[in-house]
Formats: sequence, C-alpha cells, structure tokens
Amino acid sequence: MAAEFSLRETYGKTLVELGKEMPQIVVLDADLSHSTMTMYFGKEFPDRFFNCGIAEQNMVSIAAGLAASGKVAFMSTFAVFAPGRCFDQLRISVAQPGYNVKVVSTHGGISVGEDGISHQAIEDIALICSLPGFTVIVPADANETSQVIRAAARTNGPFYIRLPRPKLPQVYPQDYQFTVGKAAMLKPGSNATIFATGIMVTSALVAAANLKAQGIDCRMYSVSTLKPIDEAAVLSAARETGAIVTAEEHLEHGGLGSTIARVLSTKCPVPLELVGIKDTYAQSGKPEQLLERYGLSPAAIEQAVKAVIQRKKAGTCLP
Repeated sequence: MAAEFSLRETYGKTLVELGKEMPQIVVLDADLSHSTMTMYFGKEFPDRFFNCGIAEQNMVSIAAGLAASGKVAFMSTFAVFAPGRCFDQLRISVAQPGYNVKVVSTHGGISVGEDGISHQAIEDIALICSLPGFTVIVPADANETSQVIRAAARTNGPFYIRLPRPKLPQVYPQDYQFTVGKAAMLKPGSNATIFATGIMVTSALVAAANLKAQGIDCRMYSVSTLKPIDEAAVLSAARETGAIVTAEEHLEHGGLGSTIARVLSTKCPVPLELVGIKDTYAQSGKPEQLLERYGLSPAAIEQAVKAVIQRKKAGTCLP
C-alpha cells in the first residue's frame, strides 16, 4: 500500500517555514488549531497567532483588518464554517476590497466521515467561487499542498484552499511544480478525458488504469485550481478526445463539473458526464463507505467514462 500523508499537517508545518521567511505572515484560527494544524505556527510564533474562539465571522473581520494593515493573513477553520458560516463577512470584508486574506479550510467534503451531516462541507466550492477575486485551490497531495501554501503567501489577493481530513497518497512525481491556474496531466490518452480534483484524483488514476486494461485509453488531469480554471487544458482535451468526465467530492452544482460545463458549452461543446454528489446531503459513516455510497468511487468514474464514450460514438452534442 502506498504511503499516505496528511495535507493538514503539511499545511501547518509549511506555515512555520513561511513564518521564518516572511515576518508579515499572521495566522488566525477559530478554536480548531489542533485539527487545522495551525498549532505549529502558534507554538513557534505566539505573538503572530490569534485564536479567535468559536467566532468565525469575527475571525474574518480580524483577518481583513490585519491584511488592510499590510499583513499576509492566513485564517483556518473547517470548511463548513468558512465559507459556510461567514459567507457575508468574506463577501464584504475580503472579496469586495480584495484584501490579502488566505482562507485555508480543512475537513472538506463527506470524507470527514463519522462527524456527520453538520460537518460535511459539500457546498463550499460553489459558495466561494461565486465571490469575485478569490483564487480557489484544492490540492491533491502533500507535496502540492506545501507548494500551494507558498504560492498563496507570495501572491496578493484572496485565496480559498480546501484540505481534506484523511491522509492521501502522493499522486504527483517528485519534480512536480505547481502553478496557479494550471491543470496537471497525469496520464495521456485519446478516447476520453477525466478531470479530477482533491481526493478524487487518486480514484481517477485507479479508474484510468482499470479502463486501460479494458482497452479504453483515458487522458487524466488533476485540476487543483478551480478558479481560475485552466481553459486551455479543458479545450484541448475536448478537441482531441471529444468526451469529458469530471470527478469531485462536492455537489455537482457549482463545483468543478459546473465550471468545466460552462467552458465547454460556450467554446467547444462535447459530451460531458459529472461524477459528484447528487442533490442530497450524506449520512454519517466511515469515509470509504460514504464515498462508495454517494458515487465517488473508481467504479463510478469508469461507468461515467463508458457512458460519455457511447454518447460520443452516437454523435450526441459533438462540436
């Protein structure tokens, strides 16, 4: 079994490294620093760490004020709380003035498992992508997470970075270099293209390998930056493979699938299948059980690829 690494822990330790390099960095948390792993920064730089308590709306306002005074403000909580609980503050105090606030939310999606429906953020990407000026990123492994946090720290403007609760295997090669706004091709192919984000990247790679054994050659992209989306990668895949599948741990509405659908429908319509959470909230259970139950598995991706290829062959919605 491949080694797995905590993206949350990588985030916390990367913050410490950045704190030594950039004295203007400050970190805020909402009484969850042992879960978001900002505790590492708090121990190293107690005078630059602010525990705002269970008051996420206030945390956003404080982060915005610190950013307005020239600080690079990282704020963290669970994804259900930011953007969920403090959307209005993010809209008015961060997005509208374009302040240099980095929202790093952990425990995204249904893979939080037994924490249940109240803690399963399945709408957060849709909410944050609706705010002008935000860069939205969902890393796929620990190596990329470290690079994403560094890029956010050195890029002016609001960022939303979504991290999962479970540990994830490494999916990128050692020499991988993250670039904001660029999707990474992990596998070439000609029959169809899978675009996956976050924890679904691993499932997409498994699905692509299984399909290859069945004679179906899939191109596969990891899409870490959902906003701005890599339109060039989407359009080249559409023109060269003629069939697209998206996979995400989020509602089908307002996430990766919706974003790619917008690009395709306006610039190069081809058959598209979405693998995501349908219009429902999930139950409580073990992460792997929930992913399987709600159609977020390699098998579900394989089925979607076969369906979209059939549509392509039938000449449905070709450019």
